[in-house]
Amino acid sequence: MIGVGKAKQYANVLDKPLSRGRQEVSLSAFAFLFSELVQYNQTQVDNITELERRLEDAGYAVGARVLELLCHREKGNRRETRLLGILSFIHSTVWKVLFGKVADSLEKGTEHEDEYMISEKELLVNRFISVPKDMGAFNCGAFVAGIVKGVLENAGFPAVVTAHFVPIEGQQRPRTTILIKFAEEVLHREARLG
Repeated sequence: MIGVGKAKQYANVLDKPLSRGRQEVSLSAFAFLFSELVQYNQTQVDNITELERRLEDAGYAVGARVLELLCHREKGNRRETRLLGILSFIHSTVWKVLFGKVADSLEKGTEHEDEYMISEKELLVNRFISVPKDMGAFNCGAFVAGIVKGVLENAGFPAVVTAHFVPIEGQQRPRTTILIKFAEEVLHREARLG
């Protein structure tokens, strides 16, 4: 019976390995907290554009922390250095950790070389939100756009990231597309790396 049931002792709390923790958060708890975030920010702004910018800023902070955590946990503190690598990382790893599944699609823009799109049929942050008529095309996906921007910029890929509704024929709710437009420097760096 030697060693059975004994927990390894650590001299210092800093020596303990980071645990993976629970991988799920209650959907109702998330919906409630996100609703409170939206309502609080709504009282602080004068227009929809400003509200979406504030949600994007909140998402940016989340994205920066998610990148740090996942690079430490999944990649042994290594970061992606290639454009397609970081996009694939966001599309699969980041999305799966945050939303429990891989994003529906990752596509390159057909009109511009520097544009990519991540599409989601039913984005979690838009699932339980009903937008009043007076708020027009308000999109809570701005929060997720901020997360994507936070991951990209902190990984060294500056970009403008926005969320858009795209109507789908025959369906009541539109899909959400996260549009990523990379800075010129990113494309020049990719061209040099070949």
